[in-house]
Amino acid sequence: MARFVVVPQWQGSPSTRAMALIDGAEAIAGDLPRSASVRVEVPYEAGESLNTSVLRASTLRRVSEHVRETLDGLRDERTVVIGGDCGVAVPAIGHVAGDDLAVVWFDAHGDLHSPDTSPSGAFAGMALRAVLGGAPDGLGLAPGRISPERVVLAGARDLDPAESDYMRTAGTHHLPATDIAERLAEAITATGARRVYVHIDLDVLDPAHMSGVADAQPFGIEPSALVSAIATIRELLPLAGASITGFAPRSPASAVDDMGAILRLVGALAKD
Repeated sequence: MARFVVVPQWQGSPSTRAMALIDGAEAIAGDLPRSASVRVEVPYEAGESLNTSVLRASTLRRVSEHVRETLDGLRDERTVVIGGDCGVAVPAIGHVAGDDLAVVWFDAHGDLHSPDTSPSGAFAGMALRAVLGGAPDGLGLAPGRISPERVVLAGARDLDPAESDYMRTAGTHHLPATDIAERLAEAITATGARRVYVHIDLDVLDPAHMSGVADAQPFGIEPSALVSAIATIRELLPLAGASITGFAPRSPASAVDDMGAILRLVGALAKD
C-alpha cells in the first residue's frame, strides 16, 4: 500500500471557490488510513506574487518546499499526493523525475500556460508546463526533467489557443476523453518510458459523476473508465507516484456525494 501525502493547497487555483479545495482535501483525508498518511501544513494566507507574475507565489514556494522535504523523508516509498490544486503535483513529479519517467496527466484543462500566456496568473493553469521545465522564476522549483514527448495529456477538452499551440510544437500526446480507452496504451508505449507518474484532476470526470469541482466541463470520462485506464497504465509500467487534486465540494456536507468515485480512484492508485 502506498503512503498518502495530504496537501490542502488552494493558492494555485484561479477559482473564486478556491478555498473549498481545503474542504475537499480534508474530506478525502478523513477516509484514508491514518497510519499511512502524512499531512503537509498549508498556510491560510494567500501570499504575494514576488514579481513572478504568479498569484500567491510566496505561499506556493513555501508549500512546494514542504512537499519536497516530506517526500524526501519518505525515502523510496511510493506516494499518492492528495490536493489541493494541481500545483501540488509539480514537486511530487520532481521528486521521482528522470529520463525514464512518463507522466499521464488526466485533466479537463491543459495546465500548459506560462506566466506570459496565462489569463489568470494562477499557478494551477501552469502546473504541467512547470513539470516540463517552464516553472516560473521565483517559485523555487527545480528545472523540469520530463520531456514533452513523455507526457500524455488525457481527457483535456478546454484548451486555450496558447496551450494548443504549445502542444503542437512541443510534441506532447493528447488524448480526448473519447479516445482514452482505445489509445492510452499506445500513447504510453510511444513515450519509451520505464516508469510512470499518474496525475488526476477530478474535473477530468464527467459532471454527471463528479459535482465537486470548480470548473466542470461536459463530455468527460466516467469513473469506471478512469479506474480501467489506471489499471491499463499499471499493467504497462511500474507506478512511480500519483496525485489526485481538484476536489472542491460546495460544502463539507456535500462532499459525501462524490466520495465513492474518489475512493475508487484512490484504491486503484494505492494498491500494491
